[in-house]
Amino acid sequence: MALPNNNNRHEFCWCCVKAVKWVPVLFILIIVFWSYYAYVVELCIITINSVWMQILYLVIYHILFGMFLWSYWQTVFTKSDKVPDKFKLPENDYETLVHAENEEAQRQVLEQFSRNLPNVNRTINGSVRYCEKCRLVKPDRAHHCSVCGMCILKMDHHCPWVNNCIGFTNYKFFVLFLGYALIYCIYVALTTMQYVIKLWHGGRFHILFLFFVALMFAISLVSLFCYHCYLVLHNRTTLEAFRAPIFSTGPDKQGFDLGKLENFREVFGAHPNLWFVPVNTSLGDGVMYSTHSQHQPSMYHSMESTQTSSRDANESTKLCPNHVQLVVV
Repeated sequence: MALPNNNNRHEFCWCCVKAVKWVPVLFILIIVFWSYYAYVVELCIITINSVWMQILYLVIYHILFGMFLWSYWQTVFTKSDKVPDKFKLPENDYETLVHAENEEAQRQVLEQFSRNLPNVNRTINGSVRYCEKCRLVKPDRAHHCSVCGMCILKMDHHCPWVNNCIGFTNYKFFVLFLGYALIYCIYVALTTMQYVIKLWHGGRFHILFLFFVALMFAISLVSLFCYHCYLVLHNRTTLEAFRAPIFSTGPDKQGFDLGKLENFREVFGAHPNLWFVPVNTSLGDGVMYSTHSQHQPSMYHSMESTQTSSRDANESTKLCPNHVQLVVV
């Protein structure tokens, strides 16, 4: 009888921990929907007398509010793709790895297994990057997240405010979320400022508090948004900014830098009309990335939309103006 009780207790604790992780998201949503009430009802409907001013403020506000919520939703609920099965160590290779006599023998096992994998990143001692918890060879730019309990493709960081890992599948949404949140806060602060001044003595609490909350969040968001814009333009993740990816030639922070335009398109896609819309347009498959010529392995395929990333690896790649060109040897 003790085993079921222990199992139930463990499951209950796990559910509690999982529920607590949603507290930051709930906090953000409470602030956002309170700001909706304060702006729409307290400011536009009750305080502003001009009908045309009400319409103008409300139309712009709802556009920004909708884009902000849409990008936030996408960031929260877009989960990371699983690492393809070809990177997972077969059972016989895993047993050989576990029972290897020394590190050199383990290294040989991993080298032999990964010889046909499209990896260029290495560990600091030049070995194949291997995740013991997931039992797989890590694809380039992938890292294991201890919170999510899995390897995340092109991992940037784990964000408690969205209760999700920021990586290949949702990095575009995360940057748009930061951008629209910043614009939203600036718009709210600017449009409420004149009424805050008028109502400073004996004014409405909601409008006064809304102005200061919007200003506070805008100040905190501007540096974070600018930093991630910098990372996008230099084709780096937050982890790579702190620790340069290692190639066969050594560490190189510029290893994945293709130029600012191509770096931007890798995250936001090849179609300018969809750049600032929270839909999936990122280029590539999250596994293979273009690099400087000195870091390129013997085989690559062209980087294309995530919805159509599968391609015959033996097929020659032709230059396409809407895609990043990689070298095929």
